[in-house]
Amino acid sequence: EEVGQSLAGVEEVRAALAGRYGGALRLRIPDQPAPPLYSVSRGTRVRVFVALPVEVEGRVAGVVYLSRTPNNIVKHLYGERGKVTLAAIAIVGGTLLIGLVFLRTVSRPIYGLIERTKRIAAGDREAIKPLDHHGTREMAELSAAFLDMAEKLQARSDSIQTFATHVSHELKSPLTAIQGAAELLRDSGDAMDEAERKRFSDNIVTDAGRLNLLVRRLLELARAENLAPSGESTSLEAALALLPADNRLTVRVEAGGGVGLSISAENAAIVLANLIDNSARHGASLVSISATNATERATVLVSDDGAGISPSNRGKVFEPFFTTRRETGGTGMGLGIVLALLKAHDGTIRLVDSERGTRFEISLPAA
Repeated sequence: EEVGQSLAGVEEVRAALAGRYGGALRLRIPDQPAPPLYSVSRGTRVRVFVALPVEVEGRVAGVVYLSRTPNNIVKHLYGERGKVTLAAIAIVGGTLLIGLVFLRTVSRPIYGLIERTKRIAAGDREAIKPLDHHGTREMAELSAAFLDMAEKLQARSDSIQTFATHVSHELKSPLTAIQGAAELLRDSGDAMDEAERKRFSDNIVTDAGRLNLLVRRLLELARAENLAPSGESTSLEAALALLPADNRLTVRVEAGGGVGLSISAENAAIVLANLIDNSARHGASLVSISATNATERATVLVSDDGAGISPSNRGKVFEPFFTTRRETGGTGMGLGIVLALLKAHDGTIRLVDSERGTRFEISLPAA
């Protein structure tokens, strides 16, 4: 029935008759039979129409009018199956490669770190060592930071254990003496004369005083080890002015009394008081103090004319509870408090050689 009918009214054909290319994309109507001109359907929902002008000697002599349904996505992919297969292989291979790289650089180090954490938590000291596989640089830094923290915590734990052992020993001696004297007074006090009762009572008072001193020193050490820098500063003369007069010896500032120190006057006074007390307990009659100021740090020298420190004890002087004057009331904690206070202020202290007596060198940030 369509034979002989004109297509000149179709939009794209009109454009071609005017000498222009014409094309259109139209939806198909699925509930109507396809016209004979539309050829065989490809099952798509659209159809493409194209009209091209045919020119002869500069004039449009006719129009070529074509239409067809485009390939659907399945047929197109099937036609490109070789490329699609290669792309799929490349994607799977790339995914596997990324997975292997991720496993080696991230997963394996993380699992290794987890395993080390469990071993360290169980008390295995051998676990505090670098991992066999670090992975990325960030994982290596994380591993190193974690193991460094574990090592410091282990060292801290050992220090606390040693400290607890020392504390137990130091407290046990006076407690045992107090208990023994008290039991003797309870059981045999009536049979003793006044002089014996006074002697045992004096022993109890003396040992109780020693316990009180030990507890005070322990509190001072705990405060020193947990001290946060206050940002205050002082001078040598200002710190010495806070100290009470000590009749046991003479304290003399040789030089640098006005040198600024990045530490509060109270804490500087505690440092100097412990050093002066240490000198007095070792028979010194004179303590000389001098200070010098460099560009960024100040140095303080504290020297005395006492008995000095024997070579065998020089490496032990900063150990908690180490003292050679226990019989005169020494607790062995003074230098430990000094060391903790200076560390809290980015300072150091060391024992230096001296022709006579003892000399300590203190280094602190300059104010």
